[in-house]
Amino acid sequence: MSNSVTLIGNLVEDPELRFTPSGVAMAKIRFAVNRRYQKDGEWQEDTSFFTGTCWRDMAENVAESFTKGTRVIVFGRLSQRTWETNEGEKRSVVEIDVQDIGPSVRWATTTVTKTPRAGGGDFAQPAPAAPVARTDFGPDEAPF
Repeated sequence: MSNSVTLIGNLVEDPELRFTPSGVAMAKIRFAVNRRYQKDGEWQEDTSFFTGTCWRDMAENVAESFTKGTRVIVFGRLSQRTWETNEGEKRSVVEIDVQDIGPSVRWATTTVTKTPRAGGGDFAQPAPAAPVARTDFGPDEAPF
């Protein structure tokens, strides 16, 4: 069973960039998703609010790129946290572990600037090696 979600909404505040004690960047985002529908001939609107977390390079890019009001497309996994308050009440919240995020260009334009990566990022692929001519062909192996 897949646990992924794609949501489109507007940031309700600037991303909050913080760092773990070991120096890993983390950005919290809060955004609103609106739904419009007609009921008895009248337009109705529902708004749902979501919190998401971005990590590492993405966190820093989000904090530098987006501000309150930016319309974003968020892709990630749902994650539920539960805890108990000091008064013994159980609480629970569903958040999004953000896997990817980008600006929506439905009603706006954007400019993309690639950031240089010293370490290559999470999905870095090694540069392809230069072809090397083989000279160790066996007696039954064709040299091509």
